[in-house]
Formats: sequence, C-alpha cells, structure tokens
Amino acid sequence: MNHEASRSLYGRALSVLPGGVNSSVRAAPQPYPLFVERGDGGHVIDADGNRYIDWVQGLGPLLLGHDTPEPVQSAVQSRAAEGPMYGMPSEIEVEHAEFVCRHVPSVEMIRFVNSGTEATVSACRLARAVTERNKIVVMQGGYHGAQETTLVEGDADHPKPSTAGIPQSFAEHTIPIPFNDTDAAREVFEKHGDDIAAVLVEPVQANMGIVYPEDGYHEKLRTLTSRHGSLLIFDEVITGFRIGGLQCAQGKFDIDPDITTFGKIIGGGYPVGAIGGKTEYIEQFTPAGDVFQAGTFSGHPVTMAAGLETLKYCAEHDVHDHVNELGQQLREGLSDILADQAPEYTVVGTDSIFKVVFTRGEDGPQDDCCANGCRQDHSCSRYATCPKRGTDVKGAETDRYARLFRPQMIEEGVLVSQNQFESNFVSYGHTEEDVEETLEAYKSTL
Repeated sequence: MNHEASRSLYGRALSVLPGGVNSSVRAAPQPYPLFVERGDGGHVIDADGNRYIDWVQGLGPLLLGHDTPEPVQSAVQSRAAEGPMYGMPSEIEVEHAEFVCRHVPSVEMIRFVNSGTEATVSACRLARAVTERNKIVVMQGGYHGAQETTLVEGDADHPKPSTAGIPQSFAEHTIPIPFNDTDAAREVFEKHGDDIAAVLVEPVQANMGIVYPEDGYHEKLRTLTSRHGSLLIFDEVITGFRIGGLQCAQGKFDIDPDITTFGKIIGGGYPVGAIGGKTEYIEQFTPAGDVFQAGTFSGHPVTMAAGLETLKYCAEHDVHDHVNELGQQLREGLSDILADQAPEYTVVGTDSIFKVVFTRGEDGPQDDCCANGCRQDHSCSRYATCPKRGTDVKGAETDRYARLFRPQMIEEGVLVSQNQFESNFVSYGHTEEDVEETLEAYKSTL
C-alpha cells in the first residue's frame, strides 16, 4: 500500500504537535501513523485512499460505526443548526439523564462532563468529600484517564507516580493492588480501611489487554467497601453501554456500585464523560452540595443529542445482539487459529470487545471453556499463564505486536488496536464478511 500522504502529513504535524499527535497512542505504528480521511460503516479510508476494516472504532465510542443511522444524524444536525452551545440548561440534557437513570441499575442521578478523565477526577473528589477520607484504591495496570490520582504505579506499600509531573505526595494517597486478587484487597482494608475513600475499578480491565474478573471478585470488593464505609466506583468509560447492553457491565455482573463513571458511547461519538450513582452522593456536587464541579461545555446539546439518540437506537434495534454475535465469532475464530498457529497466545474479550494477547504460555491452547475469550476459569489448562491483571500483559510480546504484527495487518487492510494493551471494538457497521476477512488476515499474519 502507498502511505505517502500520511507520511507527508506526519512530517507537517511534527512541526506543530508534540510527537505529531494530540493523544499519545495515536503515534503508532512506527515510523509514522496513518492519517484518516473519512469513515464508512465498519471501515475507514486513509489520506492515501486505502480502505481498512476498522476495529479501533475511535477507541470505543462508535458502537454504531462510522455511518450514524438517520435518527442520530438528524438529531445532531438539528442541534448544531440551532446554535453551537449556550452555557445554560437545555431540555436534551434532562432527556438524556432520564434515559440513563432508567436503564443503568445503580444510577439515580447523573452529572455530564466532557471526558472520561474528567469523570474519574470528579468521582475521586466526590468520594473523598463524602467519606472525609483521602485514599483511593486502584488496580495495577488499570487506566482511569490522565489524572493525578490514578497515574500511579507500584504496590500498596510503595506507590509512586507513573509519569513525570506528579508529586510523590500525591501518589501516597493512592493504593495500587493487583486486579483479581481478593487477598490483596482484604489486606489493604485491614491496614488502611479507616482512610480508604473508595475503590476505583473497571468491571473488566479493558485498557490493558482485556482482563475478565474472576468469579466473586467484584462481590468481594462490594462487601469490603460496604463493611468499611468506603465507596465502590465502577469505571465504565469503556464498558458502559458496550458490555452488558443498556444495563452496562454492572448489570452483566449484577453488582450495585455507589458511583459509576461513563464516557465514549454515552456521547454517541462526541466528547463526553459522566458521573452517575446514588442520589445521596451525586447530589453533593455543587450547586446542590459542597463538592465543586463545573464545566463550560458540560451537557453540550450536540453531544447530548448524539448520545441519547444512539442509546435509543440501541434500545429499539438489535444493536447489541449484532455486535455481540460478531464479537463471539471473532473470538472463537481466533481461538481456532491460535490453536494451530500460536497456542502460546491468548484470546480475550467479551460481548463486543476482543483481542489476541501475545502471551508466552507453555500449556497448549485455551480449552473450550475459554474459547469465547479468557474467563479466568480455573479448569482451563491455560489458567496458570493467562493474564490475571493488566500488568501481566506487559510481559507479553509487545514489540512483536507493535513492530511486526500490526504493520502487516495494515498491509492486509485490517486496522487493529495501536498497541498490545488497547481493546478492539465491534460496531453495528461491521458485517460477517468483515469478520471473515479479519480472521483470514490473522491467519496469514500471525
């Protein structure tokens, strides 16, 4: 394929954008990224006119694909024609909030913001105010946006900033523990329970290779937080309205968190975030309460229209059935391919997310119990070497994925996630033909 236009655009970008991009992950692959010209259903066309099956889908927001259905498109165009924004309330904010509160089990009240990062920042501030405590428990390898509280690595006894620019004194209020480790969770509550404001956790670790929770793990977190007077915050920025349908992942796992953060799909492809949860907590945001939270573009009418019409379309059509069926076909097809060509690798994912993690297992391919994506099943012969937490993915063949696998997939006309950690996403715009072509590309590239 010819990529000269992308190369030229990247050359220009390097002169005016740090690293040539506005978000770090977009710089992949080396030596320069593809520049996209437009989307078409489940595909994108780059600046050179090359067409690709797109499993990146904007890193998750595009549940309907690049072609929005007529009701969504009309609502967006109508709102945009009425004026850019107002800095005052509008009815569409109320309608969207009412829809979310009707469908997500734990959400009684919601505050819309402008990004997933802003949502998790506000959720941590709220939890600290509600409990009058300082510490936030997070999962090693988890990602909750570019914010000071969660850009922390290390362990419970030795937390440290994971990036330059964050004081060590900030990191000391964050407690990183291993995902899927109930003993570790119990131990930090025994040691710090009186000062833990909240546990912040993705229901499925979906930003570090896709790690499924072990049976009983979230139930244990719910029990510990309730017992110690801490809050349980589910970060559903990625999983919200993608895993578990309109009830989100908390519905799928039957867990009742105190606070939930949203992003991506809740805005229908436009910039968005949200914090939802029990009225007694969410109502403590200003002006109803004393926890300051505000934003010029919060509840933007175009975003609210896109998000509401997207979710209404999903409720009235077979969107989740369609994407989940294709997701299962991909995961099962990939499991068959790996059994023959790369049995040391692991297929992960659920519902409409999928991934092949380049693990270094030595126990043969995944068993049938995990053929539809690793389920942390103790009966699987690969259980000892499958990823139990996001940090395990760092031990996979990440360079092979970035330098050999993904560039060759691009040449095959298939776009998969920019690195070994991000998820791949199925959209309503994808077809069974896209799945078949993608599996053939994996078969020839692995």
